[in-house]
Amino acid sequence: MRKAILCVLMITLTLTACGGSGEGRGAEELALSVRGEFLAAPSCAGTASVTADYGRRVYRYEMTFTWSAEETVLSLTAPDTVAGLTARLSGESGSQLEYGGAVLETGPLDDAGLTPLGAVPAVLDALRGGYLDTCTLEENEAGRLLHLLSRDPEEQPGQGRETELWIDPGTRLPVRAEISQDGFRVILCEFSSFSRESPST
Repeated sequence: MRKAILCVLMITLTLTACGGSGEGRGAEELALSVRGEFLAAPSCAGTASVTADYGRRVYRYEMTFTWSAEETVLSLTAPDTVAGLTARLSGESGSQLEYGGAVLETGPLDDAGLTPLGAVPAVLDALRGGYLDTCTLEENEAGRLLHLLSRDPEEQPGQGRETELWIDPGTRLPVRAEISQDGFRVILCEFSSFSRESPST
């Protein structure tokens, strides 16, 4: 019981910047609910397209993934040169992957060592536990989406790492995410499928 109370308190503290009135409160309540569901979920799985922008170099990968608090398993499906490679990550590390003579090595995107292989767990970490600076409901070509901005509260806006997520309010699952470093987008994740395991009762 004490653990559940502490969990709710942690969620509330990380949402303090999302307040407001009317629709703003609705976005905050939805963000709080979605975060609680992801914190309770034992695992997630899906399919993602990940674009990594190094400035002069841009890499694009397609992959399936399964995620749990202990491990993320990625299976690359595109481009053809790396299709079939599988990585097991216990964090955001993993700048190189090699199997059967094929090598995927792109290097880190920020000082914390973020790489394209670590993009999905980094996005989920931000969703589950990052400081949420902004929560809004917005309309775009994909319809009505919940837009979340997570960042380091000790940094000025536009400085350090910032993670933006767009979540379908109906399914309550991510459809898109972006990670920026010092105002420059380094990662774009587009999810073509996403599922979240319900906690066992």
